[in-house]
Amino acid sequence: MNLPGSMMIAFSMYSRIPVPQVQWTKERMKYAMCFFPLIGAVIGLMEYGAILLFRTMGFPFLAQILPVVIPVAVTGGIHMDGLLDVIDAKSSHGETEKKLEILKDPHTGAFAIIGCGIYFLLYLAFFIEMRPVMIPAFCITFVITRALSGLSVVTFPMAKKSGLAAAFSDGAHKRVVGTVMVLYLIISLIAIWLFTGAFAVSGVIAISFVVFLYYYHMSKREFGGITGDLAGYFLQILELALVMGLAILSHMK
Repeated sequence: MNLPGSMMIAFSMYSRIPVPQVQWTKERMKYAMCFFPLIGAVIGLMEYGAILLFRTMGFPFLAQILPVVIPVAVTGGIHMDGLLDVIDAKSSHGETEKKLEILKDPHTGAFAIIGCGIYFLLYLAFFIEMRPVMIPAFCITFVITRALSGLSVVTFPMAKKSGLAAAFSDGAHKRVVGTVMVLYLIISLIAIWLFTGAFAVSGVIAISFVVFLYYYHMSKREFGGITGDLAGYFLQILELALVMGLAILSHMK
């Protein structure tokens, strides 16, 4: 077992954080997904630090805008790319095979560009409306979204036998990865409860469950299973849904 090597694979694949390059061996691939949510922890810490720093320095606009940019900057937009590809594929209203072909197309369509603009406008608007009481929960959700995305990779059916998601799914020690993802979820929810209270935990659980269920049924119905693009699509949609939900809950608390 080479856990540091597994962590390097996860960080080099799913982030722009500089790490030593290692060979993608079968042994390292078994546990690579176990470290995927740690990238979310890094993003969450950066978000909290940026918000605290710029509010303290008297730059409220930077404290509101940078948290929208940081996740994309850290990940290099790999999950956003999945969101845009899936928007294009779903907008085609074609058969399953046609949609899967669109996912492989490197070109970006008009629907993806429109969807991207709407996504960031909604994200920014709801984050600006979020009251400070929910900021700790917001920062922790980056771990939750990646834990659920990782869980789907080792539990959901694959749409095809090749591709990024299939490579990580086939190479993973699924029982271990699944267990670790659940532990991340439990720890994250406990942290939200400690920092923000049971009200926020209930909201995060409800939103995550609904989006996860939608992701499962939509991917099976429209694509025959999941791909790396669909896993990225889910992660981005859940992040947006959680920002929206926490913003609304912050005005109800």
